[in-house]
Amino acid sequence: MHTTHNEDALHSQKGFLKKYEAYLGEFVYGGIDGCVTTFAVVAGAVGAGLNSSIIIILGFANLLADGFAMSVGAYLSAKSEKDNYNKHKQVEYWEVDNLPEVETEEIREIYAAKGFEGELLEQVVEVITSDRDRWVDVMMKEELNMIEETKSPFKMGLVTYIAFILIGLIPLTVYVWDYFNPIEANRFLLTSIFTGLGFMFIGFLKTYVTETKIWKGVLETLTLGAIAALVSYFVGDLLEKLILAS
Repeated sequence: MHTTHNEDALHSQKGFLKKYEAYLGEFVYGGIDGCVTTFAVVAGAVGAGLNSSIIIILGFANLLADGFAMSVGAYLSAKSEKDNYNKHKQVEYWEVDNLPEVETEEIREIYAAKGFEGELLEQVVEVITSDRDRWVDVMMKEELNMIEETKSPFKMGLVTYIAFILIGLIPLTVYVWDYFNPIEANRFLLTSIFTGLGFMFIGFLKTYVTETKIWKGVLETLTLGAIAALVSYFVGDLLEKLILAS
């Protein structure tokens, strides 16, 4: 009885992970964008010599506004793709219902091009055209090269926003802590270390999406973050000098 309960719990956990594994890509890219843009804001502000309170204001403004914009973009993109798929699918249903001979010949041509011929070709055509839904699905994939997106546009946008906020908070953590409990150590150095760890974590997750080697995924995200921070820091430093000089 106890063993059955454990097995049920294990299956439940696997089902939960499998359900949200499909959205790992959105989490990874939302996290990367959140960490890069927020760290860039912090680096630029430090380069310009701004104090912690200003850095926090700029950082959170970027975090909430850019995160929302990115999540809305992800939602609208996925929804548009789904709507476009459904529009073409309805056209295929109409053609199957009203132009069955033409659509049957198209199926025959598609599979003849794949190497099917003679009686075997006719059997394949008969099997596919005997089921209306199967027929349309084949036409969508083979004729239009369109595959239905099964993920929810809303969940894609939501996961993107959550990842942007969670990972994007890392570069601000030290400055928020310093605001309430002043830190004697170099705040930007601590921020860079924590942000680097954040990039390593998100780079590690990225390897599961892109199916690349772990060291490559980690190195790519670290390099991206470092370049963004360097550019922002020196731009901030340059603008400060130009403004003060004037």
